[in-house]
Amino acid sequence: MLKTILKIIGVLIILFLIALFAIPYFFEDQIKAKIAEAINEKVDARVTFSDVDLSLIKSFPNANVSLEQLVIVNNAPFEGDTLVSLGEVDLKMSIKELFKGKEEAINIDGVTSKNGLINIIFNKDGIGNYDIALKNKENEKGGKSDPLSLKIKNYSIANFKFRYFDEKSKIKMVIDSINHEGVGDFAAQKLDLVTKSTAKITLDMDKVNYMKDIALTLDAVLGIDLEKSKYTFKENKALINQLPLEFDGFIQMVEAGQEYDLKFKTPTSSFKNFLGIIPAAYAASLDNVKTTGDFTVTGSAKGLYSDTTVPKFNIEIASNNASFKYPNLPKTVQNIVIDTKIINETGILNDTYINLDKLSFKIDQDVFNAKANIRNITQNAIVDAALKGTINLANLSKAYPIKLDKALSGILNADVTTKFDMQSVEKSQYQNINNAGTMSLSGFNYVDENGKTMNISNALVQFNPSQVNLKELNATTGKSDISVTGVLENFYGFIFRNQELKGNFNMNSKQLAVDDFMTTAETTKTSSKKAEAMKIPAFLNCTLTAKATTVLYDNLTLKDVSGKLIVKDEKVTLENVKTSIFGGTIGVNGAVSTKGKTPVFNMDLKLNQVDIAQSFTQLDMLKKIAPIAGIINGKLNSSIKLNGNLDATEFTPDLKTLTGDLLGQLLSTTVNSSNSTLLTALGANLKFIDVSKINLNDLKAAITFKDGKVNVKPFDIKYKDIKATIGGTHGFDQSMNYNLKFDVPAKYLGSEANALIAKLSAADAAKLESFPINAVLVGNFTNPKITTDINSAVTKLTTQLVNQQKDRLVKQGTSALTDYINKNKKPSDTTKTATPATPATKEEVKAKAAALLNGLFNKKKKTEEPVAPEVQ
Repeated sequence: MLKTILKIIGVLIILFLIALFAIPYFFEDQIKAKIAEAINEKVDARVTFSDVDLSLIKSFPNANVSLEQLVIVNNAPFEGDTLVSLGEVDLKMSIKELFKGKEEAINIDGVTSKNGLINIIFNKDGIGNYDIALKNKENEKGGKSDPLSLKIKNYSIANFKFRYFDEKSKIKMVIDSINHEGVGDFAAQKLDLVTKSTAKITLDMDKVNYMKDIALTLDAVLGIDLEKSKYTFKENKALINQLPLEFDGFIQMVEAGQEYDLKFKTPTSSFKNFLGIIPAAYAASLDNVKTTGDFTVTGSAKGLYSDTTVPKFNIEIASNNASFKYPNLPKTVQNIVIDTKIINETGILNDTYINLDKLSFKIDQDVFNAKANIRNITQNAIVDAALKGTINLANLSKAYPIKLDKALSGILNADVTTKFDMQSVEKSQYQNINNAGTMSLSGFNYVDENGKTMNISNALVQFNPSQVNLKELNATTGKSDISVTGVLENFYGFIFRNQELKGNFNMNSKQLAVDDFMTTAETTKTSSKKAEAMKIPAFLNCTLTAKATTVLYDNLTLKDVSGKLIVKDEKVTLENVKTSIFGGTIGVNGAVSTKGKTPVFNMDLKLNQVDIAQSFTQLDMLKKIAPIAGIINGKLNSSIKLNGNLDATEFTPDLKTLTGDLLGQLLSTTVNSSNSTLLTALGANLKFIDVSKINLNDLKAAITFKDGKVNVKPFDIKYKDIKATIGGTHGFDQSMNYNLKFDVPAKYLGSEANALIAKLSAADAAKLESFPINAVLVGNFTNPKITTDINSAVTKLTTQLVNQQKDRLVKQGTSALTDYINKNKKPSDTTKTATPATPATKEEVKAKAAALLNGLFNKKKKTEEPVAPEVQ
């Protein structure tokens, strides 16, 4: 019997579990339809959600409906703007709600959501994008009940962001990392809602930041009257950073906006309240901090917040003769006086004014004072401020737990007054800006997280109405020293309006090491460090005229560097930059830009009397362009135009992208062929040239390079009485393909040729032609492969010499034959008038030629009977 009961119970449990998983499939479509209907009947906007999921397990014994990716996008006049985006929304309800008919409303007991965004915008006409409720919808429905009914008992949101922007007043507020939950019975018209909230707030007004990631915490009981839309603060505890505040009063929704009647204050007057204002990231625990004096914050806000008005408010922050000392720190901050008011007496936002009537403190014997007044804040803020005093920077970390890797040192002195309005700053109307005074810094020492030091021995800034003059700046860092003077022309525009920082500076240095100004960053996967990608600041628009006795860059030492650098639009333009290096001088004009993803450059270089061997072995770029130049001793004049990409961290040329051309002239050169595998191999293949004695003086060559390939335009050189023409290409990878054409006199073509030439008369030897010899160089500079056509040239010469011998002998034989015939003519052949003898006829020559040639070539007997003359 017991087994039967257990089996039945087991079956029922299985059926129940199956039901929990199966039932949702029957109701998901119905729930999805009612949610879509509820939203579309209420709002004038485009609403989408990716899916609806119904679960009886997630919130058992209640049902849970999940909406994925709920997005509300505005219609005109905010067409396309996202009003609400929710990653997930969970609706909790009783399971019985699933069985209601299509015409019955479903009651929602709880709502949770996470990863949301609420984006509120007011345009220049004061219209808000959140007003998306459809008008008179109740009348159109004819009394039909809502598809959903909110009878919430609890709700929560996690990781929300609230953005607010008013185009007219230029107020921008972001409340980030919002986590909020509330418990209360919204089915009742009046209820107490118990809430817990945390968030971070940032506030900007017309490009001026007033709050940055200020942490907010509020635990409060709100008395809610749903009928009157009134929310009253009852029990509450708030923290702004670590500053405690208590609220009293109410906020009520009315037809024109929201009605405020609020008061707030610090629960105590301890000076620890002031330390609590400082963001936690820059402060330590307030436990065991010894304080004297008081610090209070009191305020009120009363009135209507609407499209045209704000509540009148008065916030007072005060402290008198206070002090504090942190445990384990040696210094005390004393004589602290704070008197600040933020007031609006009219309900018009622009009439708000801020008075910092006094801020003063003392550390040891150093006293610092400040005061300021800001008014007309939303239309054209007017600022009137003054700073006066001395701060020993070393004492800051000794009196307050500033989180610094390395301690600061130095004395800051200020005596500055300023009065200006934002429009004059924006329009550079310096006649409306009144600045005066000086600020100096001496003995400043700073060590960054990478161990690099910056030491400023003296710095002096003078404030004038139209300019901020850097009268003096003397600093050292690493191996470098710099001395800078100059003028900032748009200091306030840069500080308050994010405008360009304009200026003109002069810099002098005895030694400047470029590495001292490179930064490093930790890698993400290892503890090793790497150089950060260098970027030219976008906000800089200035000119720097510089002189440096020595500049250390990579492995180079540059002397007597001078020139002008123009920085603008993330680009540095170099004008007439000159330096002494490699025994000569180099002039540079060009530009470097980091505006794109990859830094790029273009340069025109003028090399004058530079040592060839040094420049073409120490500069990797020149080594790739002309690798063989490293074995040449002498001087070079050259003009080089080139452009390409730069390595983002080292700022050295990326040789794979190098494009340009070079025109050079060699001066007073000799060749050290023993250091060149190529020249050694060339000399072995071309016996007629001693490569160590090649004369390259005044040689001019033109080179172009692109995509890692170098093209050398054919040029001529002279070795003794041999002319050579050289041209071809090579790659930055050292591969090569060169053609050498030599015009070689015959005497250089070897012993066989010289033996033949020796048989010639001097006159005939002089008539010999020069012979072209071609050589082809391939392979690479360290392992060259050389082929020549010298053998065919020798064969050709031999043929020429043999032909010359035959021609000479034929001519000699013909002449001797003619003389022989003429000598044997009869006397009767002579005319009476004693005319010259008539030469032998062709027939006579032919008749006698064979006998003469036989005598010359067939070695006849020396004595032979003469042939009897023919009788005429």
